[in-house]
Amino acid sequence: MPFSQEREENDLASQRLVSLSAKQSSFINISHQSVMLKTGIYVDAENIKMSGGYGMRYDVLVDIANTPTSILLRANCYLAEDRDRTSKEPDYRQKVYFYHNILRQCGFKIIKKYVRRYEDEDGNVTTKANADMDLAIDALLQARNLDRIIILTGDGDFIRLVTALQNMGCRVDVIGFNNVSRELREVADSFLSGFLIPGLLPFQPQPEDIVHKEGEWQRGTVANFNADRGFGFFRFFRMQPDHILRPETVFFHLSKSTLEGDYYFQDSTRIFEFRIVENPHNEGRSEAWDIRLVREN
Repeated sequence: MPFSQEREENDLASQRLVSLSAKQSSFINISHQSVMLKTGIYVDAENIKMSGGYGMRYDVLVDIANTPTSILLRANCYLAEDRDRTSKEPDYRQKVYFYHNILRQCGFKIIKKYVRRYEDEDGNVTTKANADMDLAIDALLQARNLDRIIILTGDGDFIRLVTALQNMGCRVDVIGFNNVSRELREVADSFLSGFLIPGLLPFQPQPEDIVHKEGEWQRGTVANFNADRGFGFFRFFRMQPDHILRPETVFFHLSKSTLEGDYYFQDSTRIFEFRIVENPHNEGRSEAWDIRLVREN
């Protein structure tokens, strides 16, 4: 089969994949246009920071909660603060409070859990600052005035909370990065990796990226892969002006991958970074180049 004909057939398959994805992904386009959901966001900041979400942009979280069908009413961020360090280290204190001010400017209420230190009989010191209980209680109390709750965490300890919120009539969406509990993904009404939300976690440029000036970087998952022919389609999202996430697909070929072999592309849960360019040798069609792996589950 000529490559051009093969490509046209796969373009049609790509369009069907996008249409199906949009229907199936309820996180992207929720409810009917006539319904306005009252939304609350609850961020388990310490879990997110330790699980690949360090540097997350909170203003993007606000954007995805404010759409034609959703309005943000509550935004809570639960984090730890080491009072010993803030009282003794000016640089640390300035950094921490600057970060807190940014969150407040984005509209988040900050709930602090102060670090506690415990010393055992052998003199070993352990620290603890767990805000899980605070998050759970606040979410349960505030859910009475909410229709939709977005929880950012990967902690399986919140499974019972998700179920309780659903039993109160709330829709519960979960966003996480690495090391997300499988049970938490399954019990949530929808789960979306934070890596896939445009702008939520800025790209970390690699040394080889400096020489590339054309194209845009995206993150996505494999929507379709033909192992025999060595090509397929990535599924990724674009954020529209109304903050709705719209799924799209882009063609890729293994020759543009930085990875050895096709093993990684046979798992639809793996997340990749790639540069979308218009290939002048293929009628200017969009393709994914410089493909690299973001993480493995």
